[in-house]
Amino acid sequence: MKCSVVILNWNGEKTLRQFLPSVLAHTQLPDVEVVVADNGSTDDSLGYLRTQPIRVIELDKNYGFAAGYNHAIEQVDAEYTVLLNSDVEVTPNWLDTMLAYMDAHPEVIAAQPKIGSWHSKQQYDKGEISAIRFEHAGAAGGMMDMLGYPYCRGRLMTHIEEDRGQYDDIAPIFWATGACLLIRTRTYKELGGLDANFFAHQEEIDLCWRLWNTDIGYPISGIGRIVVLPDTVVYHVGGGTLGYENPRKTFLNFRNNLLMLRKNLPLSQLWWVMIVRFFMDYVAALQMLVTGQIPNAKAVLEARWAYHKMKAQYPIASKGKQRALNMLAHRSIVFDFYVLGKKQ
Repeated sequence: MKCSVVILNWNGEKTLRQFLPSVLAHTQLPDVEVVVADNGSTDDSLGYLRTQPIRVIELDKNYGFAAGYNHAIEQVDAEYTVLLNSDVEVTPNWLDTMLAYMDAHPEVIAAQPKIGSWHSKQQYDKGEISAIRFEHAGAAGGMMDMLGYPYCRGRLMTHIEEDRGQYDDIAPIFWATGACLLIRTRTYKELGGLDANFFAHQEEIDLCWRLWNTDIGYPISGIGRIVVLPDTVVYHVGGGTLGYENPRKTFLNFRNNLLMLRKNLPLSQLWWVMIVRFFMDYVAALQMLVTGQIPNAKAVLEARWAYHKMKAQYPIASKGKQRALNMLAHRSIVFDFYVLGKKQ
């Protein structure tokens, strides 16, 4: 099998009915299968899926995004796997171009397309706007600042750019979004897949950091290990599992980000980054409190406490691979955005 397109579903029958047809219509390559792994849904997702020309993997409970994908990909034997969110609308030839690039570049382990906002595309199609905005989670490729805050080409903090061709170059990126992540299956499995302790949110960033660091069988040459391929565009709804202001999402993002830093930063950098993040996290919680976002402020505090309870599971690295550290942007996006007013 050349490629398995794996969609993880949990109680998403309505979403599947809306977006799975585009995946089936535009994924007509030989030796490519569409797989939906159902995370113990209690709606009629399975009833709908059994009527479709796909492979269905039935999981016995909701394992979350990370462990759910790991259980599903254990049952995949293809050369490549695409982790595709259920609320993504793909476009004609979306996979052809990406597979061809990966075949021609053995040094590349993972890739993502450009991710446009599905909602913005609906406005564009109606003539209400002149350009489609990027989607928050992924945009034109994920990056990371020196304090461990993720951002994207095309999205800085809450500012999301319109796609006017400014990022139409194949480029190395620090992380590829889990909304549409193409990866070599063997390497995914050799690295242990996504960290199941994360449950959901930022688990793909952690995986990509480990991809940069691994010594497993790929040359360190060419453009880099993870790239964005802008000739392919897909459109993501976003916020399908947890809304952007959901306290559970706030908790997972803050906790998982701290765990990721502990796992991947060398001690020589981790100590001072954690000191700065201690103060910045509490400032964020205070800002949420004074603006009336009390559940989210509480979630930040709970995330820090959860991190301290879990951190013993992750020994601090004595040193980090320089190629990963070189990919960290020498900037603070919080300072750039809130103090300098930068938008990209």
